[in-house]
Amino acid sequence: MTGSASNPIAIWIIRESARPAAQRLAEFLGATVYPDPFSGEDEPGRNRLAFAEVFPKFRQWVLVMASGIATRYLAGLPANKLTDPAVIIVDEALRFAIPVLGGHEGGANALAYAVARHTGATPVITTATEALKPLTIGIGCRKGMSAARIDSAVQRALSLAAADLTSVREAATVDIKALEPGLLEWLESRQIPLRVFSSHQISERPLTSTPSHWVRTNTGLAGVCEPCALLASPRGALLVPKLATAGVTVAIVSDSAASLPFTL
Repeated sequence: MTGSASNPIAIWIIRESARPAAQRLAEFLGATVYPDPFSGEDEPGRNRLAFAEVFPKFRQWVLVMASGIATRYLAGLPANKLTDPAVIIVDEALRFAIPVLGGHEGGANALAYAVARHTGATPVITTATEALKPLTIGIGCRKGMSAARIDSAVQRALSLAAADLTSVREAATVDIKALEPGLLEWLESRQIPLRVFSSHQISERPLTSTPSHWVRTNTGLAGVCEPCALLASPRGALLVPKLATAGVTVAIVSDSAASLPFTL
């Protein structure tokens, strides 16, 4: 099997128990699944050689295995960050998605976020340009909100925090809003990744200072923007509480230890 423009992603598993996770990811990503071709404790060298042969044939790889095993499989293969395939590691339980090669150049960070949105995994992003950005934005909106209206609401909240989009690491919302066209358009135009939390996750940890009757009536939740931002940044502090602007609600959480809750 070889990679192509229409099928640029491949998944490698080393245990049969990883196949359900791999198949779920393959269906979502349109990816090819490779099991290790040789079984048995005496075959790890042959398996690594088989992986090395197909490694450059795909643009992106998802390795469903422990990080230590992935390190051994990748040893000696990376050559140039501008041309190497992007690689993320995912555990069999789909709890974490970790970019290890090509975070920016190869799109591994974006791939990790995509996998996280689909599976509920936590994206573990370690590249400095993302990890050092302190702000997470929680966004809720009524159906049909335009990208321009969302941008206006976000900019208003950022101005109250004396911040701008260069400090924003990611945005977060509830699953029932994850496919809102205006929200997706805004995220793409601003190149901001999206975290998505299920209604169940939010109901288990409401984390909202200002419950909304409208939101509860329409979603069954006490709120969206504040709990989503706080769930995405569990060590952060609420910098700007829920701010409603023409059908869009925004909350900002900061990871900075110096941040204090913002009061209107």
